[in-house]
Amino acid sequence: MKKAFYLIIAIITIMTACRGKQEQRVNPFFEEWGGEFGLPPFAEITDADYRPAVLEGIRQHDAEIQAIIDNPDAPTFANTIEAYDHSGQLLGKVVGVLFNLNSTNSNDSLKAIVEFALPLLSEHNDNIFMNPDFFKRVETVYKNRDKEQLTTEQQRVLEEIYKQFTRNGINLPADKQARLRELNKQIGLLQQKFSNNMLAETNAFTLVVDKKEDLSGLPEGVIEAAADEAKATGNEGKWVFTLKNPSYVPFMQYADNRELREKMFRAYSMRGNNNNANDNKQVILDLMKLRIEKASLLGYNTPADFFLDNSLAKTPDNVYKLLNSIMPAALKKAKSEVVEMQKIIDRQKGGFKLQPWDWAYYAEKLRKEKYDLNEDEVKQYFKMENVRQGVFDCASKLYGIGFEPIKDASIYYPEVEAFKITNKADGSLVGILYTDYYPRDSKRGGAWMNNFRDQEVIAGKDIRPIIVNVGNFTKPTTSKPSLLTTDEVETMFHEFGHALHGLLSRCNYRTVSGTSTPRDFVEMPSQINENWAFQPEVLKTYAKHYKTGEVIPDSLVRKINTTATFNQGFMTTELVAAALLDMKWHTLKSVDDIDVIAFENRAVKEMGLIDEIIPRYRSTYFNHIFNSGYSAGYYAYLWSEMLEKDAFELFRQKGIFDEATAKSFKENILEKGSSDDLMKLYRQFRGQDPSIKPMLQARGLL
Repeated sequence: MKKAFYLIIAIITIMTACRGKQEQRVNPFFEEWGGEFGLPPFAEITDADYRPAVLEGIRQHDAEIQAIIDNPDAPTFANTIEAYDHSGQLLGKVVGVLFNLNSTNSNDSLKAIVEFALPLLSEHNDNIFMNPDFFKRVETVYKNRDKEQLTTEQQRVLEEIYKQFTRNGINLPADKQARLRELNKQIGLLQQKFSNNMLAETNAFTLVVDKKEDLSGLPEGVIEAAADEAKATGNEGKWVFTLKNPSYVPFMQYADNRELREKMFRAYSMRGNNNNANDNKQVILDLMKLRIEKASLLGYNTPADFFLDNSLAKTPDNVYKLLNSIMPAALKKAKSEVVEMQKIIDRQKGGFKLQPWDWAYYAEKLRKEKYDLNEDEVKQYFKMENVRQGVFDCASKLYGIGFEPIKDASIYYPEVEAFKITNKADGSLVGILYTDYYPRDSKRGGAWMNNFRDQEVIAGKDIRPIIVNVGNFTKPTTSKPSLLTTDEVETMFHEFGHALHGLLSRCNYRTVSGTSTPRDFVEMPSQINENWAFQPEVLKTYAKHYKTGEVIPDSLVRKINTTATFNQGFMTTELVAAALLDMKWHTLKSVDDIDVIAFENRAVKEMGLIDEIIPRYRSTYFNHIFNSGYSAGYYAYLWSEMLEKDAFELFRQKGIFDEATAKSFKENILEKGSSDDLMKLYRQFRGQDPSIKPMLQARGLL
């Protein structure tokens, strides 16, 4: 009996000790992130940590805002605006990790946490920008701004924060503020629902091929990747193709089986439009109804007027002016491309008219015929690791920065890699870059750059950024490394241009640092970086055959550059069409009696789009405008391209690695964020206003 008693005591003691150890575990978000770089401790963060961290982050931020309000001293830039800009550090940490991982490595648990967090974050944002006591202090600083000796950057921060209050309904009566709060919550949830549906739709479809003859035309690497996918999905001995770009794009480009190309195309272009649980048509109507009401509440004619008020374009008319100035030339070129491809079909006695699912296939045949260039041949020189090194070396030469892999870095997925970036002149830290380049079911489609930590200066300390570049590039196979297409190479340069904009930031305030610029400017640093990708002297540094190490031959370099304007009628038309579709949605004043597909078809007809081309994104999978911050903003790629193509003309004139030109671009554009008037900064670099001519020439439209 005594032994049993002591045994019970021992068990209780052990259980208490175990419970004590569990209770001693501190939520990783509540600790300072250690190590040399303060990286998020991904391995230590569990899904259970997010909810309490979001709640505590909001509580702390509320307390910081209240402390600003309760400050007995007269409102100044330092005790009000700067104090606000530097507040919310804990919440920023949590949100940075949560939303980045929900995009790159999501699961049902994370999606549920995001749905829990979105209404809370919306309410928190409203509590800040509808707080009359807080606004009173901000307004006082704003009205007295000429009395303080503010720097240009401080003036920009003040103006931006003041504008956030007015754009978030501070001047509305209480009943309308209450309605706006509800609209913001519902809009956030609908946007996330749209994205979740799109990911589910993309993952839902697979094309299982069990006859070898149906693989005719496909390159060996594509077939091997499909075999690997089949093995991973329990279809060993077959070949599985998906709607993820590294699988879908080469299938449409090379597969001889026209019937299967049509099947893939229809599955891709019908995402979100299958009248199932993941259908996005009603989501779009519900979302647009709320956006229209919100814009009206805030005194704007349409959602586009609201979104564009904070852009370089300023008005829908200016956007339409740009798009309509490009579309006729793009359509003319696209029609000539149709004629050339139809000739191939007729010559081969195909007996059919070119359709959208034929375009990529016959464009590839036309490229081979006209330029003797085979995309699959080129890929052999674009091993992912070599291309990435080329991207790094190019930036190193331009901006004097060095790259070093971080061994044993904290990462959120095995394929992710981390790099330390320093100034070569003095060894000082520039920032940290994560690269995450391969598709998986838990990652949304596309490519993007984001921050885990923003650049800012707090108490004299320059906080350097933590950036991530994400892609969905061709994966390695059993026998081959990742070999990129020319489009993927260009995309890697593009996203690293965004990364440079964040990494090289030299601002004091988060509100204006890095990529905190309007959409129609933020794409300029990314798109200009694409210009170096296929420059002969750059190609020679990284384009090496993955087997032999042979540097890409001059003949292939010439072909790549000769084909720069190839298929640009199609590329430009589908892009402009998507931007016009975006504007059609966001200039609506009502969605009553609107059928999504009928509306889209009418819009396509009005823009004069030819049958062989559909918009780059159809409404039901247009994530950019219904969830990713490009609402009434997809035109931004073309607006920014106008800026960057004109800017790159200076590099052409002075030399693509001219030290003084690169230094000026770094100091006027990449380091400045939006800490000064953006067009003033542009003119300081360029020496003149931008012209649309270089963009039209680059696309072969002049």
